[in-house]
Amino acid sequence: MGNRGMEDLIPLINKLQDAFSSIGQSCNLDLPQIAVVGGQSAGKSSVLENFVGRDFLPRGSGIVTRRPLILQLVNNKAEYAEFLHCKGRKFVDFDEVRQEIEAETDRITGSNKGISPIPINLRVYSPHVLNLTLIDLPGMTKVAVGDQPPDIEHQIRDMIMQFISRESCLILAVTPANTDLANSDALKVAKEVDPQGLRTIGVITKLDLMDEGTDARDILENKLLPLRRGYIGVVNRSQKDIDGRKDIRAALAAERKFFLSHPSYRHMAERMGTPHLQKALNQQLTNHIRDTLPGLRSKLQSQLLSLEKEVEEYKNFRPDDPTRKTKALLQMVQQFGVDFEKCIEGSGDQVDTAELSGGARINRIFHERFPFELVKIVFDEKELRREISHAIKNVHGVRTGLFTPDLAFEAMVKKQVIKLKEPCLKCIDLVIQELINTVRQCTNKLGSYPRLREETERIVTTYVRERENKTKDQVLLLIDIELSYINTNHEDFIGFANAQQRNIVNKKRAIPNQVIRKGWLTLNISIMKGGSKEYWFILTAESLSWYKDEEEKEKKYMLPLDNLKLRDVEKGFMSTKHIFAIFNTEQRNVYKDLRQIELACDLQEDMDSWKASFLRAGVYPEKDQVESEEAAPADTFSMDPQLERQVETIRNLVDSYIGIVNKTIRDLMPKTIMHLMINGAKDFIHSELLAYLYSSGDQNSLMEESADQAQRRDEMLRMYHAIKEALSIIGDISTSTVSTPAPPPVNDTWIPETSPTPQRRPPTSAPPPSRPPVLSLPVLSAWFLLMPSHVSICLMFSHLVLSSLFCLVSSCLFLS
Repeated sequence: MGNRGMEDLIPLINKLQDAFSSIGQSCNLDLPQIAVVGGQSAGKSSVLENFVGRDFLPRGSGIVTRRPLILQLVNNKAEYAEFLHCKGRKFVDFDEVRQEIEAETDRITGSNKGISPIPINLRVYSPHVLNLTLIDLPGMTKVAVGDQPPDIEHQIRDMIMQFISRESCLILAVTPANTDLANSDALKVAKEVDPQGLRTIGVITKLDLMDEGTDARDILENKLLPLRRGYIGVVNRSQKDIDGRKDIRAALAAERKFFLSHPSYRHMAERMGTPHLQKALNQQLTNHIRDTLPGLRSKLQSQLLSLEKEVEEYKNFRPDDPTRKTKALLQMVQQFGVDFEKCIEGSGDQVDTAELSGGARINRIFHERFPFELVKIVFDEKELRREISHAIKNVHGVRTGLFTPDLAFEAMVKKQVIKLKEPCLKCIDLVIQELINTVRQCTNKLGSYPRLREETERIVTTYVRERENKTKDQVLLLIDIELSYINTNHEDFIGFANAQQRNIVNKKRAIPNQVIRKGWLTLNISIMKGGSKEYWFILTAESLSWYKDEEEKEKKYMLPLDNLKLRDVEKGFMSTKHIFAIFNTEQRNVYKDLRQIELACDLQEDMDSWKASFLRAGVYPEKDQVESEEAAPADTFSMDPQLERQVETIRNLVDSYIGIVNKTIRDLMPKTIMHLMINGAKDFIHSELLAYLYSSGDQNSLMEESADQAQRRDEMLRMYHAIKEALSIIGDISTSTVSTPAPPPVNDTWIPETSPTPQRRPPTSAPPPSRPPVLSLPVLSAWFLLMPSHVSICLMFSHLVLSSLFCLVSSCLFLS
């Protein structure tokens, strides 16, 4: 049965692999295993069935094994089988095992003879097996049949290479005796990944089907076409025996009789046959595990360390303990409050580098999106002048006014202030959406308790919605306050005297040469003029420049911002970018012979940010006119000089006062939202959320674990204890096992090395220099007896002299 310690380790490692697989993780231990490689109908499946002593593998012509079958044999008193994908179900009838393999194969690959690298895990418990882990791989083929893909040969080859390329994998190269061994596909691929032959074991099948007068004696004696680990011959059941349901035990007895009675094989019958092959593979796997123990131990220890922290809270876990539930609820609510505050206020730990979230997105709404919406509404020059003219005329009525009426100014200011309601309410809606997304993101960590997560999200979202109405009422109140009194004594208001002397103010530029924004934009130009290309853009208070790259050494163009405006552009049919355009209001060329240039961004957020930057530079969006210039009433533009001066004066006054109101609203909006909504939500979570959760229902149902979390905890604990047990077993085995040395190299140049796809091999290190053997006294004495008498006497005398000198030196050292 081999080494007992190793026999205990193999089943434990199998359980460990299952523990990792069941929670969707990879064990990454690269455990030793044996891959069965050979051509179609070479007898691979029959060899595996002989190991088990049962018929359980699918049979048929052509390609039958279409998915890798990881077969774990476990020595056990009871006999049954288990599939990893059918947890908890024991198969006692091995005909059902065959049907399950066929059904599971068809589930992934279909019924068209296709293949898949996804393995089927089968574990067989039996008193007639030795502990082994074998992988039955699809047989190598040359020609696609039926609905198979044309590259079926390469698919099978790649799948085989995926398994046998691992240094921890032993290769069982199966070749039928009635074919030319020198052209064996199994030995070819084995030599590619194992050029020294340390992992390859040859198996010769169908010895009973060789032509009369021929035999494989020289091959099995490793004289002809030698392998480093040699060959083992087996005799499987014929197709007639399989169809006749011949018992495998009877077939093994017939195999034994064949080797004992055949004149070419009787002298080596003890080294042939399925039982000897099973023992040899068990010993080889045992030795292989012994050699890989140091690396296996270090990987297990690293896995254990990674689990220590997570398992610590599970060690004394009692699901129904009310104290534990109360403590968990307090910790969860406290952690949720901390996470929410970090998302809003920002934090240095666990920073998301992929996208903006939480407070950063709200900040963008406050300082980029909201100002842009304000400017879009206020600046509408022609419509504003037309409305001022109508207001002045309506205030004067039938009389001809001599002075500029202040009632017209107040009417125009109030009309412009009312327009601020829409962007303010839109700003609140955007902030509300970001807050809800932040709450949802923070509750993801409560996934272990689905009911708690749902209640927390519902309670906080309801509170945010309640604060939404109060915030909107407060913002509307701010606008109503602005409407209630027009303060013409404001220190920033220009007054009537200055308005009459002031030129038309269309823009308020920032500090000259101030850099407002830098970044990449795509400049869309027709293919005839160079095509679309990305450039590094720099926007200042006076110009827009673009460079080849961010080093800013090679300037492509500089565009002054005078008389420029923005315009939205619809996406193209195949375009995924967001596009806006810059054009000159005086119909001049903007770039080369282009009246407008189109700039594209990957994200809508980037485009909104660039538009807001252009607003800071004084470049405003184009306005859609409700009435065209041709359709305007004639009396709108037929103003006398006095009326024109009055319109100009009120226009300047309205512009000055609306600028003051805008500045106030832009300052108060973020403060109002922060005070009433965001800070209120933070205070609610820290002080009142726990009370709402307690009042929402039964604490036991609230803190009921999800089935996935309970299963994950059980799997984690099982895996943790399995790793600890494996480490303790490895500690015992490493000091009590003795591995047999590998056989000496042989001349295997007869195996052709050609391969369709060359494989990369790790460099092989030269073996360490061997130490000369130390001869003990009994060995020397036996050696002397075998020598001629005169030589023996001389050597004996020399040995006595050396012994005397050694004793004299030891005595001197003792006396000193």
